[in-house]
Amino acid sequence: MRTDSVTITELAAIAPAPSIEYHLLAPMLIVFAVGVVGVLVEAFVPRPYRYLTQLVLGMAGVIGALVAVVLLAGSEGTAVVGAVAVDGVTLFLQGTILLVALLGLLLIAERGAVPRARSGPGTWNRAAAALDRGVDAFTPQASAVPGSAHELAAVRSGVSTTEVFPLTMIAVGGLLLFPASNDLLTMFVALEVLSLPLYLLCGLARRRRLLSQEAAMKYFLLGAFSSAFFLYGVALLYGQTGTVSLPGIGAALDKQPENATLALLGIGMLAVGLLFKIGAVPFQAWVPDVYQGAPTPITAFMAAATKIAAVGATMRVLMVGVNALSSDWRPVIAAVAVATMVVGAIMAITQTDVKRMLA
Repeated sequence: MRTDSVTITELAAIAPAPSIEYHLLAPMLIVFAVGVVGVLVEAFVPRPYRYLTQLVLGMAGVIGALVAVVLLAGSEGTAVVGAVAVDGVTLFLQGTILLVALLGLLLIAERGAVPRARSGPGTWNRAAAALDRGVDAFTPQASAVPGSAHELAAVRSGVSTTEVFPLTMIAVGGLLLFPASNDLLTMFVALEVLSLPLYLLCGLARRRRLLSQEAAMKYFLLGAFSSAFFLYGVALLYGQTGTVSLPGIGAALDKQPENATLALLGIGMLAVGLLFKIGAVPFQAWVPDVYQGAPTPITAFMAAATKIAAVGATMRVLMVGVNALSSDWRPVIAAVAVATMVVGAIMAITQTDVKRMLA
């Protein structure tokens, strides 16, 4: 008769636990940990202390992750059974994303505390002063109907939307994982992790509430649509090669480059999801509306960080996974690049809003 301990030992011998190289994952783990702690802060820390706690926590997390990236300089390898690849390009992209995130957090943290009106000699009107307290760019009550009594009550009470800090940190974690993904399923998970917080953040603008909510809805619907294309491309590439690992896909295509119809269709589907995040033509229609409606700090953060991560992920897919078919995808990428520059320059001339022009 076998005991439970023997059974567990035998199972461990049959299916050993995968090795997790925590030192290679340190930048991402730090950022995700700070995001989770930030959620707990929202649940348990009293409201008057949340802003400072979240700001210090977020800045410490980003700086700690940046230090981890610097300490990993020169390191190369894979982690989590090859799902994540760390090399010089990955570390450079992650360091750049963290620098952008640091600036983004400073923009998000910008706030005003200058009262606007007096209710009598030497006495400040509390409701007017509350209009300037809190995280200035963000609405105090995102779930309320714009202009409703609930929103006005939140403004008068001086409520600040401090949950933007953990949402931003979770998005930064997804951005760090996106260009480091070494298989397509991990890349899809990173895409969703970075996108979902941004969908929420785009709808939190304090001013022009309806425009902000419209921007969030457009970004969500079109983002979900592009994610579906990405996932369909993953399925087609798996059908062609029998693996979702980028090195495995590259090895399979090297053996049969002349019979790669499914792979070409899969590359096209993947390109929809990746070029959507880059905002390249012809998948740029969402960018001006979303940038205009989102809070200005979020617009600045998205305009830089998501582009860096998406370009890095695109490079990894094209150069590691499907480099054997470079003669097929290089002309398409060149045409997209030229069209993006030409259309972007022409459309910018007609814009009257600064954020739309930058988009």
